[in-house]
Amino acid sequence: MSTGLANSAIEPLPGFSEILRDQELFGSHDDEGVGNSINTWFDTLMIQSGIGVGPSVMLFLCALCGMTLGGLIFILQENLLSGLMIGTVGFVAPVIVAVVMRQRRQKQMMAQLPAMIDELARAAKTGRSIEQCWELVGNDTAAPLGSELQECSRRMKMGEDMAQGIKELPYRTGLVTLNILVTALSVHQVTGGDLVSVLERLSQTIRDRLLFLGRLRAATTGSRATAVLMLALPVCIVVFFSIRDPLYVQRLMVSDIGRKVTLGSIAFEIIGSLFIMRILQNSQRS
Repeated sequence: MSTGLANSAIEPLPGFSEILRDQELFGSHDDEGVGNSINTWFDTLMIQSGIGVGPSVMLFLCALCGMTLGGLIFILQENLLSGLMIGTVGFVAPVIVAVVMRQRRQKQMMAQLPAMIDELARAAKTGRSIEQCWELVGNDTAAPLGSELQECSRRMKMGEDMAQGIKELPYRTGLVTLNILVTALSVHQVTGGDLVSVLERLSQTIRDRLLFLGRLRAATTGSRATAVLMLALPVCIVVFFSIRDPLYVQRLMVSDIGRKVTLGSIAFEIIGSLFIMRILQNSQRS
């Protein structure tokens, strides 16, 4: 009797999905405002970068890095302003690393996506259910895309249906292209139809999209490099002169004109950075 119970599989039930742990988030979908927008962006960055740490841990790491670098410069130069400037750079450095990791991760997943859809179409030809095909492809696909597919498969095993299990896949990866796949599979689950034909056409569409994005990035490489240089050059110049002459910024801030010009330059630098980063982000969406 015990052998029969041990060999029997547990059927997934919708109630099982309620025990799935929610991710730690700073932002809220109910609130509006600049602060909530920043928190939501930070939460999204942590999820899509694949670092595997929560926003609170990343925020602690930023504070630790900023205090370490700023304190080191303050001890060496005994200049509070220079320490604050370098500390700010240290605070932002982990966030920049996370942004770079997210871009690399998304690039790897986009390269894996056409082959994954082709394998999903081949698995569907064998007569398996779409949930079984998804699990098979998730186990055969390498990380990072395979890890996200396996997460969807685990959710479906916990009782969520196909549409609910893959609904957050575009958000967790940050790939707009996956919206097409999620929509196609969700519609097919409701209406039915030739799934293999849909997947084969979708694979060709994604390959054409990748080709277009590659040409677009090649054509705008110079413009994007110039934009990044414009953002980094003023900061590098100030840091260079501050290290060379610890009293450089202090003497600049003594005069009323120098103080106004410096604060105005910082404000315009921040505004320009936000505009340029938004343009670069929209132009590289995949």
